[in-house]
Amino acid sequence: MKLGAFSISLSVKNLKASKEFYEKLGFTQFGGDESMNYLIMKNEKTLIGLFHEMFENNILTFNPGWDQEAKTLESFDDVREIQADLKSKGIQFAQEADPASTGPASFLVFDPDGNGILIDQHV
Repeated sequence: MKLGAFSISLSVKNLKASKEFYEKLGFTQFGGDESMNYLIMKNEKTLIGLFHEMFENNILTFNPGWDQEAKTLESFDDVREIQADLKSKGIQFAQEADPASTGPASFLVFDPDGNGILIDQHV
């Protein structure tokens, strides 16, 4: 199973303060928009998403179809294929992708400790 690019999505209280903090750690803005309440920060191949008032807890995020540079991969496992495989293994879903759809879609599962795992395909 190929899950694609990995990042951690952090729920932050103050987007500007969080951006400034991560810049001190060597991160630079890679994507996102402060006016939309989120930024994607990058340090080499490490990605951190900063999200203000978009969700309660931190989430592990995987992007099928993207590499760590957010470039489309030639070959990847579609989010719906990953979802079907996990369903066959008994994984419970908090949010599902429409199996009849194509293109961008996402689903959300929680690990046994309640950590959110978002599989979010943009292509």
